[in-house]
Amino acid sequence: MSTKPVASLSLDLDNKWSYMKVRGDERWRSFPTYLPVVVPRILDVLARRDLRITFFIVGQDAARAENRKALAMIASAGHEIANHSFHHEPWLHLYEPEQLEAEIARAESAIKDATGRRTLGFRGPGYSYSPTLLRILAKRGYEYDCSTFPTYLGPLARLYYFMTSGMSGQERKQRDLLFGSWKNGLLPLKPYLWKGLERDLLEIPVTTMPLFKVPIHPSYILYLSRFSPALGMAYYRLGLGLARLTGVQPSILLHPLDFLGSDDGLDELKFFPAMDMPAAKKVAIVDRMIELLAADFRVLTMSGHAREASTAGPLATAHLVEGP
Repeated sequence: MSTKPVASLSLDLDNKWSYMKVRGDERWRSFPTYLPVVVPRILDVLARRDLRITFFIVGQDAARAENRKALAMIASAGHEIANHSFHHEPWLHLYEPEQLEAEIARAESAIKDATGRRTLGFRGPGYSYSPTLLRILAKRGYEYDCSTFPTYLGPLARLYYFMTSGMSGQERKQRDLLFGSWKNGLLPLKPYLWKGLERDLLEIPVTTMPLFKVPIHPSYILYLSRFSPALGMAYYRLGLGLARLTGVQPSILLHPLDFLGSDDGLDELKFFPAMDMPAAKKVAIVDRMIELLAADFRVLTMSGHAREASTAGPLATAHLVEGP
């Protein structure tokens, strides 16, 4: 058995329309998709590394026929399937309880129809979560949540989105907690249990750099690599090194745009950082990041990470506080 420490790798399968929707681009309503293009590309990288990861799937995509083949490919390749909500709205904290439970249940149903898999893990779009959401997940038998993003930089990322969009005041109000508040930087990096629910719920945070709480997942490394690939990779190595030093089990988050570039004809998504890089260059950087992670850690799915965390010893706990 490997003596390497544990890590996990997951991908939020946000589609073209969902990025447009979050930005306030009304053309999202026709549900443009790039899943048939990007999913085989992602699966090829993972197959070459012989890795199984967790895909957080949006229910609306699972409900549309044009995406079914791509989603079936993910399940057939043996990857874990998890829930990323139905409508992909990063303001789940504004939902009424009944509306929120219907959102979760509708996504579960659509994803199971498309992939044959029951979802036991959840991540909120835009790291959106609330006490109500956590209660619903515990009630519905979820094994883990992965919606927390422990960084102080959320407000800066949100400001960038606002500055590069034509959102109305109402749209900005809906998104006033997109990527979280500065208080998210106070959240733990290691897995912990939410208490005060119908049953305890394991939280696995998206890993940020220990001590500094700055993001280390590929979307940020790719942005740095526009200026200096060596700097981007050195920054990432520092994050992984600090994780090992502090006993943090990295949970690294991928996105489809990490595998898509300037030569993929995605003019509507030019606002997203590093979309001026060709796809092959981005894929090569992400592949190297995965290689470095696998060299020092035993890379698991999110459910595998959850099992390891639950059996490794007593976990820290957190009690629900009203508010997102």
